[in-house]
Amino acid sequence: MNSSCFFGLRPSYVNGKHSAVNSGFAYSEMMGLTYFMLDQSRKEAEYCMENAFNTYFKMGLPGQQNATRCGLWWVEMLKARDQFKDAAIVYLRISGEEPLHSAVMLEQASYCYLFAKPPMLRKYGFHLVLSGDLYKKCDQIKHAIRTYRGALTVFKGTKWSYIKDHVHFHIGKWYAFLGLFDVAITHIMEVLACGHQSKTTQELFLREFFQIVQRTGKTFNVLRLQLPVVDIPSLKVVFDDHRTYASSEAVTVKESLWQSLEEDMIPSLSTIRNNWLESQPRLVSKKYKESNVCVAGEAIKVGIGFRNPLQIPISVFGVSLICEHSARSDEIEADENSLTTENQVDDQIRKLATTGECISEMSSFMVSEANISLGGGETLLAQLSVTPRLEGALKIVGVRWKLSGSVAGFCNFDSDFVKKKAAKKRSKPKQPMTDSLEFVVIKALPKLEGFIRHLPKTVYAGDLLRLDLVLRNPSEISVKNLKMKISHPRFLIIGSQEVMDLEFPACLQKKKISTRSDAQPKTNYTSDAVFLFPEDTVIHGETPFIWPLWLRAASHGNISLYITLYYEMGDTSTVMKYRTLRVHYNLEVLPSLDVSFQISPSPLRLCEFLVRMDVINRTNSKSFQVHQLSSVGNEWKISLLQPIDAIFPSELLLAGQALSCFFRLKNGRESVNTKDEDSSVPPFEGSDVSLGCSKNEPLFDIYRSPLLDFHHYERVHQATAKQENLSTIDFILISRQKRSEGDPEPQNSFPLLSHHACYCSIASRSPVWWLVEGPRTIHHNFSASFCEVKLKMTIHNSSTDVASIRIDTSDSASISNTTSVPSGNEAGWHDISPPNDAKSVSGVLGTHAGKLLSQDSISPFIWSGVSSTRIELESMSTTKIPLHICVFSPGTYDLSSYVLHWNLLSANGQINQGAGTRQSSGTSQGHPYYLTVLQSS
Repeated sequence: MNSSCFFGLRPSYVNGKHSAVNSGFAYSEMMGLTYFMLDQSRKEAEYCMENAFNTYFKMGLPGQQNATRCGLWWVEMLKARDQFKDAAIVYLRISGEEPLHSAVMLEQASYCYLFAKPPMLRKYGFHLVLSGDLYKKCDQIKHAIRTYRGALTVFKGTKWSYIKDHVHFHIGKWYAFLGLFDVAITHIMEVLACGHQSKTTQELFLREFFQIVQRTGKTFNVLRLQLPVVDIPSLKVVFDDHRTYASSEAVTVKESLWQSLEEDMIPSLSTIRNNWLESQPRLVSKKYKESNVCVAGEAIKVGIGFRNPLQIPISVFGVSLICEHSARSDEIEADENSLTTENQVDDQIRKLATTGECISEMSSFMVSEANISLGGGETLLAQLSVTPRLEGALKIVGVRWKLSGSVAGFCNFDSDFVKKKAAKKRSKPKQPMTDSLEFVVIKALPKLEGFIRHLPKTVYAGDLLRLDLVLRNPSEISVKNLKMKISHPRFLIIGSQEVMDLEFPACLQKKKISTRSDAQPKTNYTSDAVFLFPEDTVIHGETPFIWPLWLRAASHGNISLYITLYYEMGDTSTVMKYRTLRVHYNLEVLPSLDVSFQISPSPLRLCEFLVRMDVINRTNSKSFQVHQLSSVGNEWKISLLQPIDAIFPSELLLAGQALSCFFRLKNGRESVNTKDEDSSVPPFEGSDVSLGCSKNEPLFDIYRSPLLDFHHYERVHQATAKQENLSTIDFILISRQKRSEGDPEPQNSFPLLSHHACYCSIASRSPVWWLVEGPRTIHHNFSASFCEVKLKMTIHNSSTDVASIRIDTSDSASISNTTSVPSGNEAGWHDISPPNDAKSVSGVLGTHAGKLLSQDSISPFIWSGVSSTRIELESMSTTKIPLHICVFSPGTYDLSSYVLHWNLLSANGQINQGAGTRQSSGTSQGHPYYLTVLQSS
């Protein structure tokens, strides 16, 4: 009926009989409502509402109210048909310019986006924020907070960090305006760690936060304050139980390495477990077996990382640990009622952060405080500590700090995280539970403190230094039964107490009457590496205990030295019977001298060798003086081949320079007592050779500790399986470093260096040595007869078995080894022409050379006598065999055309097959021996 009436009125409105307002309302708006109520022609209804709304809107301010009414009807029509998206658009069209009116319309539009299918959440949150801004302009703070909080439900859990920061920051400001400071600070704290924002924005957020806190008029304690951010995974707990550490460097060493050092020192008890408390079942309850043990009066150190998420620097003051201490019985009783809610735990943490105590008095433990400054984006590891003073149970709850005078932050170390981390650690074998935060505090015990005095950080390869191990025990309770073990005895060994009063390096100089008592093994070693201090050694009080150490930089590079000391308590009533002190140092060793040796048999004398030593200075600026060369062992004697003044007149080997020296080496056990030996050969001067130009400089005794000990470890280091049965020799080169002015070395450390070359191979591998002796130059008249030369072969058996030796000579000689000497007469084997050949006999000397027989078929000399000689030579004995040759022409000849066969015989006269890699037989070619025969005048 209404529809027909409105339709009948249409011609009148069209003919202009009524006003435009009535026309728009009567016709378009009412027709749209009629169509909607009849549920007919949706397009016509929407067309009518659109037409009416546009008509009102074009009228400007007079039609604003009618446009709003029309729009609201239109919205309801669309919402009834679940067209929420279209309804939101209509709300936006009727929002207008008046702030409060627009805020209401925008808020309603946001709800339409929320109910749309599918929900348009981003538009929902965006329009709520726009609505809240308009509410704020109208001083409708509560409505602004309501819309902003509604937008937070959309942004929560998303990566829209900038819009979230905007919402939280303004909610905090508005709550502070209303006087609700606790809620305001909660929202402002959400934007403190805004590292993605610009520096200006970060400064704005931080300044607003401090202003709000100051308006409260009290210190505000914030749980899990994000400025700075506490890096929980970096949490590291270091404490001393029976294992103590001399420095922070020793703490970072793997536990497995320390255990391998201590396994020969610590008593082997079947009850010992990874957790020391497990070996004391009657002293602690079941709960405490899950804790660590610490000693009253000894600090527990905790390393925790703090990270500045901002780009601007911040300062944090009063960083300290939050701990609680209780008597053991109280803790056990409280364990029965340990169920607490999360809020109760937070309340307890706040109480601890404020008062620093929970059950016990403040005197039960003492905590350290640290002040740290963090630059933009910087992470710093803060070292904190807590020192328990009384026995009982100690728990590290968390950490607290102050960001300003009125803001205090604290963080609870999540127990779930700690348990997961500890479980992960315990899954590995023999891994200590160092990340547990619960401790059982036992009675105070003595604790050794130790360090190495005068240990430099940088040395040169070969440097030999005397150091001091200094031990102190601040407690009045003494310690006893000390043992020590060093990881690298090649670099560091333990000295004897007698050298404490001696001057270094004078204590190593060779005495006139040398005794080898120092070369005996040390009796202080219970095994190859564990050193046992004298039984009467007792350390207590402030008096330091000093023991000498020897350092030798065996090779260049970065070296890590590990030392473990074991000691027992003087008071037998203590719970802990023993403790260990772990010491660790890093040492940088720079290159100094490269030393190499080459050994070859002497061509002139039996049982002698020529040694060539090459020394290169590898440093960039240091100079060295070679002082002494020694051969190790009584078997070998060494001497210079020529005076050192002629070889090395400058005395100093400068940086980058090289030096070559030649020596004569003789086997001291082998003495060839023959009357025919050359008496002009000077006697050997012993196993030490002075390389200094001054004859008054004393030599160093290589058979005195520590040179002998270091050489032993060098032999162990350089030994290989192939060298066990070879004939070798060891050398020790001692040199000195020239000090430059301003050198920052300790005054009591003398620049002495020792270089050890072990298992230098001797060229002769045969146990049978021989030497051919005789004239080197002969003058003879070949026109009269051939020349007969007598030689002598000296043979020595250096083995411990009887040697069967056979010498085979050969007359075939190569033409390249013979140099003919022209003479006035024909010499050697040559062709004899027939008598009737006058031209042949009347020719000049040498004109019939083409008729001579070939040199390949006729030798210019022959071995006379038997062609093979066989002898048997006893062990360590020498014999001489005469040899003869006949020379037919002048020239220079190599008399090496013989072969020596040898076999080692067993006790029953059979050939010894040898054992392992030992050589029992062999064949050797003759040594070169050059003989020159000249035609006499």
